[in-house]
Amino acid sequence: MRPMSEHDGKNEREERDANGGDQAPLPEERPSVAAEGAGQRDEPAAEAPARPGISGRQRLAASLWPPRVTRAQLVVALLLFVLGLGLAIQVSSTSDNSALRGARQEDLVRILDELDDRTQRLEDEKTRLDSQRSELESSSDQAEEARKQTQEKQQQLGILAGTVAAEGPGITLTITDAGGAIESDMLLDAIQELRAAGAEAIQVNGVRVVADSYFTGSGSDMRIDGTKVAAPYVFKVIGKPEDLEPALNIPGGVVQTLEKEQATATVQRSGKIVVDALRPAKRPDYAQSSSQ
Repeated sequence: MRPMSEHDGKNEREERDANGGDQAPLPEERPSVAAEGAGQRDEPAAEAPARPGISGRQRLAASLWPPRVTRAQLVVALLLFVLGLGLAIQVSSTSDNSALRGARQEDLVRILDELDDRTQRLEDEKTRLDSQRSELESSSDQAEEARKQTQEKQQQLGILAGTVAAEGPGITLTITDAGGAIESDMLLDAIQELRAAGAEAIQVNGVRVVADSYFTGSGSDMRIDGTKVAAPYVFKVIGKPEDLEPALNIPGGVVQTLEKEQATATVQRSGKIVVDALRPAKRPDYAQSSSQ
């Protein structure tokens, strides 16, 4: 393509004028990009708008937030947190050195009453032993006094072993089992509840129940220590009635368990219960007194 001459450009302008001026401008009439750029560079830049005045408080807040935390500051903060946590745990363990600090007032009163009762029992036992010692020391016939105390001790041990009869306040527990649903473990549970409540002597249908008694069978073949017993089962129990009866009637206790098996259990307090069923005294085959 040849370059356009001045003559050619003149003719082209004349043709454009003849056509009404609708033609595109000639190349030399168009402002060059370089010229436009030079013109823009020569114009002064517009000034930026002035920032409004900032108070000292705003500058302080801008410097504090968002915080600029370094790694060293994070390590120091973590160490301070661990130290504070250890001190708090130490203070808590020191202040809570007693388990009674968090107990309720009624629990503290109950514990105090139990301690008072225990202390009173120990004081009574101490007084009794002191009295026995004084009687032995002042008695003109110490051998007779010793024999008397030995007999009393023998009576106490005989009641526990079931070799002697006993009487005293207590309750009568009667269990009826029309459907024969009661099993031996239910009767054993009743014995355990009564012993835990302070029963000192127990007799069931003419069979003396002691520490080594056992229950087997169920329904019409119920046996205590090998002796067959049948319903109704009558428990004669010597002990404090105020403790024995509530132990059987606690929620989920003996009475409710028997009622679930369609059996009935009635408890009657009495000022005098006679336990006269006896067990033969057995001599141990291997155990001997360590005082000999």
